[in-house]
Amino acid sequence: TTYRLPPRWMFLKIETDEGVVGWGEPVIEGRARTVEAAVHELGDYLIGQDPSRINDLWQVMYRAGFYRGGPILMSAIAGIDQALWDIKGKVLNAPVWQLMGGLVRDKIKAYSW
Repeated sequence: TTYRLPPRWMFLKIETDEGVVGWGEPVIEGRARTVEAAVHELGDYLIGQDPSRINDLWQVMYRAGFYRGGPILMSAIAGIDQALWDIKGKVLNAPVWQLMGGLVRDKIKAYSW
């Protein structure tokens, strides 16, 4: 499911068969509807699949079409990827940063709109 928040944000929600929900943010400013369509098209590749197989699902989504890469496809895949990692973290009761290899710095600079 996608949620557009004008002018520039969009979020997606993936829910597993077990009811675990993961969230991602797949957006390119000014192209939210286009990315939203790509997310929905890619969603067909996820139905019935094991959400913990993130790398395999990424490859399927990336290689499924004739044209690869580009900002629309990559933004859609990135948002789905975020949601799948969110699901995996919730299932394993671990923060995503830990699943990706652990702490690499004690602080980071942040920005906001």
